[in-house]
Amino acid sequence: MAPPSATTTYTATEKGENSSGSVKVAVAPQNPGLTADDARELQTKFPQPPKFDDPYKEREYLKGRLAAAFRIFGKYGFDEGVAGHITLRDPVQHDAFWVNPFGVAFSLIKASDLILVNEQGEVIDGGPCRLLNTAAYMIHSAIHQARPDVNAACHSHSMYGRSFCALGKKLETITQDSCAFHDDHVLYESFNGIVLAEEEGKNIAKCLGQKKAALLQNHGLLTVGRTIEEAVFWFVSMDKCCHAQLLADAAANGRGTETQKIGEQEAVFTRNAVGSHAAGFFSAKPMFDVIHKETGGDYLE
Repeated sequence: MAPPSATTTYTATEKGENSSGSVKVAVAPQNPGLTADDARELQTKFPQPPKFDDPYKEREYLKGRLAAAFRIFGKYGFDEGVAGHITLRDPVQHDAFWVNPFGVAFSLIKASDLILVNEQGEVIDGGPCRLLNTAAYMIHSAIHQARPDVNAACHSHSMYGRSFCALGKKLETITQDSCAFHDDHVLYESFNGIVLAEEEGKNIAKCLGQKKAALLQNHGLLTVGRTIEEAVFWFVSMDKCCHAQLLADAAANGRGTETQKIGEQEAVFTRNAVGSHAAGFFSAKPMFDVIHKETGGDYLE
């Protein structure tokens, strides 16, 4: 069975990301001799999310992708008990989102298990288990309302994410991968227990602003994206960046030194290359393909 990966392509140009799907071709500051004409010679085809004329067909496709996202989270160990949630804006009813039913294991979730929740926190459609995680509603509803550009959001208590969030500081730009989050994530410094109040969800959404990710102090990671693939990749990558910095900081402290930081110009250049919406979507593709192969596609049921 072939994976339900996007097969539509778009062309990379030097013009920057736009509504037609073009993505910026970066010209390294170390190679100023590379002209726009040279960049055109390096045009590359990248997969793009499929387009649908029928929003109901799009809904079914996206539910499959969301179910796959939970299988990926389960595979990476981003589940603990009943904590964690991923949401996806419904293409039919834009003020509602799909989310995992409370208490169902990530590694077992199928498209038919997902539940649809409106802005009032009412479960209006979905699988046989319609228990809603109140924290999922409070956080994700506020984000989806505040950010019309966000179609997916991920939050879980991953090991390295929550460990790093106990430090009360933002990620430092010390690796190529962390450049994706350079000046594109926030630290939410308040911890008031489990998010059961509407005001707390709104505060998190306000702190997130227009960024792609948040470190929730004493809590865990939160990432968002225009696509479910993008949001999932940012979460996986951010957790690994937290792991890398924990290791690097410990090693540096043991030697009585400090980690080497990437310069501002280089960090911004690299972020433009690896931290775009298109890069996030494309980077997630292998994970979704692998989970499809490993599960035989049963998450689509």
